Amino acid sequence: MTTTIDPTPAPTATTPLWKPLVACGITLVLWASAFVGIRHLGDTVPPGSLSLGRLVVMVAALGVYLALKGGFRLPTRKEWPLIALGGAAWLGVYNLALNESERRIDAATAALIVQVGPIVVALLAGLVLKETLHRWVLIGTGVGFAGVVIIGRASANGDTGDWIGVALSVVAALTFAIGVLTQKKLLPTMGALLLTFWYGAIGLIVCLPWSGELVSTIPDISVANLGWLVYLGLFPSALAFVTWAYALSHSDAGKFAQTTFLVPFITALMAWLLLDEVPPALAFVGGAMCIAGVLITRRQPR
Repeated sequence: MTTTIDPTPAPTATTPLWKPLVACGITLVLWASAFVGIRHLGDTVPPGSLSLGRLVVMVAALGVYLALKGGFRLPTRKEWPLIALGGAAWLGVYNLALNESERRIDAATAALIVQVGPIVVALLAGLVLKETLHRWVLIGTGVGFAGVVIIGRASANGDTGDWIGVALSVVAALTFAIGVLTQKKLLPTMGALLLTFWYGAIGLIVCLPWSGELVSTIPDISVANLGWLVYLGLFPSALAFVTWAYALSHSDAGKFAQTTFLVPFITALMAWLLLDEVPPALAFVGGAMCIAGVLITRRQPR
């Protein structure tokens, strides 16, 4: 027998501004650390095993919490299609694509490329959610994708990457956009915690083909790297996706998604400190163009 929980509260004039801002800040720092953790584990844990192991930890943690809180329920027939699409895209394909990408390019470069995600969010938010769509969105899209080309060129010519890694990061960006938009549609009727659990469950199902690989890989993983795997499941996944969903429920999808432009810079600092890794100089130029594209899409016509 299942019980229900109250849906995430709709944004109101009385909602303290600091709450979504704090939730957003937690999300950005934890997601930046995920790029570093994935890069660190790339040489020892295959992409499929890393995706599945991370999601197992995430779903188990959220499932236990929901069970203790008494907030578990099955999605409705109307909610299932969006949950299946968002979970498969963002928690399934996104993880697989990004994990393989970071075996080929450095963490900060991957984070820079994923910044085209907010641009796609702005485009699709106008088409799907009927949020404002105007010429600045199209101009920003062009600038942002030009930045991706520059990043790809820099990575392909450097010692730390190739075009396949760049393309996989673009796939991750696209699936990020799908996840944000499906979340935005579901949050009015489903709480952030429960929604994150179901997204993780669907993503876990997508990654089940790598179960055998994970079982055979675990004995060869060091205790320290197992700690990294658990960390990725608990914090950048379970906690950060909940804080993201909460903050998203207090802003329109396109406007809130632009805050993620801070992630590459946080990632670059962490990668420099923890991995002694710095992306090619030209990648920062392309990254600046991606961020400029995001900001341009937020301009309002007169």
